[in-house]
Amino acid sequence: MVGRPGGGHARVMRSLSGIAASLFMHFAFAQDAPSAIGGLQQDVVFSDTSPLSSNSELMRRMLTPLKAAQAARIGARSGKRLSEQPVNISEEKFVVYIPPREPPHGYALLVFVPPWQDAKLPERWASVLDRYGVIFVSAARSGNGEGDLARREPLALLAEQNVVRRYPVDPERIYIAGFSGGSRVAMRLALGYPDVFRGALLNAGSDPIGDADVPLPPRDLFLQFQNSTRLVYLTGEEDLVHFEMAVDSITSMRNWCAFDIDAEITHHAGHAVADPAALSRALKALLNPERPEPNRLAACRSGIETELAAGLRNAESLIASGKRDAARESLSEIDQHFGGLAAPRSIDLAQELGLLQ
Repeated sequence: MVGRPGGGHARVMRSLSGIAASLFMHFAFAQDAPSAIGGLQQDVVFSDTSPLSSNSELMRRMLTPLKAAQAARIGARSGKRLSEQPVNISEEKFVVYIPPREPPHGYALLVFVPPWQDAKLPERWASVLDRYGVIFVSAARSGNGEGDLARREPLALLAEQNVVRRYPVDPERIYIAGFSGGSRVAMRLALGYPDVFRGALLNAGSDPIGDADVPLPPRDLFLQFQNSTRLVYLTGEEDLVHFEMAVDSITSMRNWCAFDIDAEITHHAGHAVADPAALSRALKALLNPERPEPNRLAACRSGIETELAAGLRNAESLIASGKRDAARESLSEIDQHFGGLAAPRSIDLAQELGLLQ
């Protein structure tokens, strides 16, 4: 057995129906753009969309291969065409903060996923952003009550795309961040979009990876995540629940060969957004990545590949011996645990078992 035990096929299909339904939404373009001046800009309306924030790309990166394939087939059977984008960018509002002085090599960018609904800059963050030359952007209506695939994730991606197209941003210093529930979304985006975000600032919210809730992305993206993503965990000393979550997440990251990790503790703090001193420490750590040692990374990856190969052989053996129910259960566990690493072989086996009909 690998990973956590998978649920029954019927329950998975019901959950996928809900995912697919949430993705069939109308789409339109917007025309407005933020001003070019510095400082705090509120109620900003962006106009640009991106293939990276499309429904099909979100499904490919943020769902397991089997869930993405099944959701697409459910949508196709319904006769509805999957819309290009999950949100209408012209109806969305953002807050943008631009430091007054442009750094010599361009700004850094911090895309912030909030737990609250307003688009706002956390109190007293501006002076720290000025010091490090970091643009801040965050979307309204992106709080914990909103859907991750339907709103929170695409809004963060659209925020990044629009800021980068309007300001001189260093592509090697683009980061995703969040607080509490928003931090958990930020972690998922860092995992699924390592070609966009070079690191993540995780303020009091994180999860283990490699399960049904936080699946691994396609192989090429996951290898890039291991190679080049910097993770900074920032947690209050008295925030015991989220401190334990951070420990579990860091342990999981290391088990999956993600070693460029920094953990910061804010003394005498509970579950609260980072104060300026804590933010300064976290940004300093984020801006100074440490690349993994090649031999350690290679050895870790080899262990994962050995485990994956054994799981796939077991599923193949169950199919060959006619134990199709056991094979479905085994394949579900492989899909949840190894995610994109198991494709395309996991998809081939699913087709043999009739899971994608």
